Parts: sequence; structure tokens; C-alpha cells
Amino acid sequence: METIQHRPALLSDIDTLLVLMERFYAIDGYPFAKEKTRSSLTEFLSDKDLGIIWIISDGDRPVGYIVLAVIYSFEFGGKNAFVDEFYLEAEYRVKGIGKKVMDDMCAEAEHLGIHALHLEVEQHNTLALSLYRKFHFEDHHRILMTRMLQK
Repeated sequence: METIQHRPALLSDIDTLLVLMERFYAIDGYPFAKEKTRSSLTEFLSDKDLGIIWIISDGDRPVGYIVLAVIYSFEFGGKNAFVDEFYLEAEYRVKGIGKKVMDDMCAEAEHLGIHALHLEVEQHNTLALSLYRKFHFEDHHRILMTRMLQK
């Protein structure tokens, strides 16, 4: 695990992120629109106020990523963040890497003045549920709903 590291993604990392994201979306059969995602990554990485993406690597090999997207919530005290996506290649799971990345990401969020972190997880993803519960994420018994405004 000494060779595992993470760093903020740059615009030059978009092709790497696209490969990792496509693998992540395939797990649950989510649609993946490569060019739309490329455009979204360009927009996100060009505006530091939107948040941060970390690329997780084993030496020089990218093995995952995590996205922290900044939002604002009156209910939760102001500046919040949404852990929008967190992916590790299968062979890197259940080795303490996710815990280390979450530790560092939580510390970074606190440093950025984030009051609360939010995330969503598939009910069948028991490994992720276990990890997030260790970090005191709680189920609010609410349903996350979404309406797409632009296609």
C-alpha cells in the first residue's frame, strides 16, 4: 500500500478519468456518454470552485478516482460537498485504500470549510456501505430524486 497515492486531477488527466469512469458506470449498468462526460470533466476541472477530483494511483498506474463536488445547504450549515463518485479497481478494494482515501478526503473537505459531506450508494454495495458507515455517514431515510433539466 506504500505505492498508493492520490493527487488532484488536471485537464491533462481527462482521458485517464474517462477510462476509469466508464468502468465505474459499467458496474451497475449506468449509461456512459463519453463525449458528454469529457465536456463535463473539462468544465469541472477548469473551475476550482466546483470541487476537486483526485486520481488514485499505484505507482504510475491509475487505479481509481474520487470526486468531491461543492454545494450549499442551509439545512446543513452552509458550504457542503457531495462525494459524487468514488471508484477503485476491483483488485484494490478491501485493502485499506478506500479508508485512506476517505480519511484524506475528509481532512481536505474540512480544510476547505465544508460543513457536511453527502453521498449516495447503491443498496446492494455492502462494501461501500460498510466503509461509509465507518466514517459516520448516516441514512436520513430520504429518497434522492433527480430531474434532468438539460440533456
